[in-house]
Amino acid sequence: MVETIPSFGLGTFRVDAEKTANAVESALQLGYRHIDTAQFYNNEAAVGKGVRDSGIARDDIWVTKVWWDRLARDKLIASLKDSHAKLDIGTIDLALVHWPSPDGAVPIAETLAAMQEAQKLGLIRHYGVSNFTARLLEEALEAPGGREIVTNQIEVSPFLANRALVDATQRLGVKVTAYMPLGEGRAHNDPTIKAIAAKHGATPAQVTFAWLLSRGIVVLSASTNAQHQQSNWDAQKLKLDADDIAKIDTLDEGKRNANPSFAPKW
Repeated sequence: MVETIPSFGLGTFRVDAEKTANAVESALQLGYRHIDTAQFYNNEAAVGKGVRDSGIARDDIWVTKVWWDRLARDKLIASLKDSHAKLDIGTIDLALVHWPSPDGAVPIAETLAAMQEAQKLGLIRHYGVSNFTARLLEEALEAPGGREIVTNQIEVSPFLANRALVDATQRLGVKVTAYMPLGEGRAHNDPTIKAIAAKHGATPAQVTFAWLLSRGIVVLSASTNAQHQQSNWDAQKLKLDADDIAKIDTLDEGKRNANPSFAPKW
């Protein structure tokens, strides 16, 4: 049984449901053991099929479930039951609060109590949060059950190093998981990252992922192509030197890609 979040995972955001099952199956067969999905992505059933078809023991796979805005107790439990049925792979390893409740309309204590109930019902093993500011994370950690929060999934890329929030999250003892790590594809064509990639005989994506891993951040990479999945996976072998890291650090612009109207005030 995997009890800690594997540091390199497959993201399924914006992956067509028709392609998702094959993408999950190939990734797991290549060595991935962390699959990230969400009710909002509309591909949970396909993720479950990919897990079942992979031939990899279910207990060796970490499946993350995030959802949209069903944070009140009854809605949360219903949401997880729905996801549990669609995935059809047994207990979900990790459920995340996809976004904080706007203006605190649903108290975090209510949501965490529902998470604990979901654990008792066998729907989930662990829970965490996503898109929480440092202040909101501190508030969540202080609530009953808050100390069981295992990760804060946030946007992190070379163009949004998000250093203050990353540092605060790690200081609080919570793992950081990065989404949109390539800055919506910008990393592929950035001159600085391309130069570092050429130096190491690597791809810009590999360099970016290695930079994130060097900061102790869990990486979610997204690809439906088995060759690209393998290339991304191999980023774990790449070791950047201090000069490489310093150059990538200069790319931070502090600009978010994911900043909807209901997001907390950063």
